[in-house]
Amino acid sequence: MLRIPLLEDLPPVAGKRVLARVDFNVPLETDQDGTRTVADDFRIRAALPTLNWLTERGAEVSACTHLGRPGGRPDPKFDVSPIREVLATLAPKVSLMENLRFSPGEESNDPEFLEELISGFDMYVNDAFGVCHRNHASVVGPPTRLPSAAGRLVEKEVEVLGHLITEPKSPFIVILGGAKVSDKLGLVRSLVAHADKVLLGGGMACTFMAAAGIRVGASLMDIAHEDDCRGILSDYPSKIVLPVDSNVLLADGSVEVVKGPVPIAGKILDIGPETCEIFDRLIKEAETIFWNGPMGMFEDTRFSSGTYSVAQSLAQCEGFTVVGGGDSVAALDLAGLSGNIGFLSTGGGAALKLLETGDLPGLAALRKSMTVPREMK
Repeated sequence: MLRIPLLEDLPPVAGKRVLARVDFNVPLETDQDGTRTVADDFRIRAALPTLNWLTERGAEVSACTHLGRPGGRPDPKFDVSPIREVLATLAPKVSLMENLRFSPGEESNDPEFLEELISGFDMYVNDAFGVCHRNHASVVGPPTRLPSAAGRLVEKEVEVLGHLITEPKSPFIVILGGAKVSDKLGLVRSLVAHADKVLLGGGMACTFMAAAGIRVGASLMDIAHEDDCRGILSDYPSKIVLPVDSNVLLADGSVEVVKGPVPIAGKILDIGPETCEIFDRLIKEAETIFWNGPMGMFEDTRFSSGTYSVAQSLAQCEGFTVVGGGDSVAALDLAGLSGNIGFLSTGGGAALKLLETGDLPGLAALRKSMTVPREMK
């Protein structure tokens, strides 16, 4: 299990100024009069265990976050005032700095920006798992200068995701979807070694299908990585489970379930009903499951049945279920099934990178903190 310094490893925090890196990159709504409000406060509430732990022990806490992509300059559309209003209600003792990405020094990891950021602080806590895969100033810089630790959210993410690549209870089923196979080849290689089965859907499955000699018509696929997929299929012939049928958009605009070769102009946009049944059986027999990525273009109701079928199967599984990635979580939310999942990761990209590589820049930085016991470094 990957070891990182935790809140209990910090020196006494009473009377100390603590900089807390959080992930309050929340969705906002704008009313007709231009008033912006927080549409979903899940990420703010997720940080409360850490913020409360610090303030209850007498720390003076300032939180910092990014919001959107303002391009390294101030932009009123991305100021954090709506978030401040919510935080003032949920954690009134915690102040919130302005959007970190208003400065180009955040994403470029500029030393001068780091010095400005940590000025006056005694300690640092990282509770922003969703950006732990980024070499940004607020993520990797403070631990080099201040006593530092992971917050409760980062602690839980590392514990759960680390368990998947060290000691998952078998059968361990991995479900991967989404559009691009190139983004997840490393992840497939990493997880297939630990999993009993890897179920593939979405656009990424098309490249694997083509590599297996199945004609996919005009479906989204990555010719440049077809040989890579062929190699994985050759190395793990009994572990990779490909769709046996698909919901296909035909040239005339109609939708048809196709089993076998797809017509030349046809586009695979969802897994088919027989594949759903196969996936359902494997999921319900699993003791451990990790799901990332939709099974098709689920935002179009004609191609949403595969993704919702997987969501329903996970919700009914008695094993430990872990879901990472915005689209997968969004599908669960739309289906009203989020409460039936064992663990919802708050960091899609960070979760995938941790599962692929076993570490993240933000976690590695924490282990370099001056307060970390030697055996953790």
